[in-house]
Amino acid sequence: MDNRKIAGIITAVIAIAGLITMLNMGMDTPILSWPLEAYLGVAFTIGWLTSVPTALAYVLGALVFMLIAFVFYKLGSWVYGLATRRQ
Repeated sequence: MDNRKIAGIITAVIAIAGLITMLNMGMDTPILSWPLEAYLGVAFTIGWLTSVPTALAYVLGALVFMLIAFVFYKLGSWVYGLATRRQ
């Protein structure tokens, strides 16, 4: 695995952790429950705002997290490529 991929993975993990932290700030749930609470909160928000079926809201919630991870993976690998490019 090259350094570009590693930088992308690290950036994606930091972005997902930041999103989970942002969604759970001010709640008194244990930190180990934060990922599930964030996922269920996103699914509830999608279901409530769009009134889609519950199963579709859960799928769309998972897709939101995957999309954020993918975007930040690409962004991290792109920035690493820019930073290490020698001219």
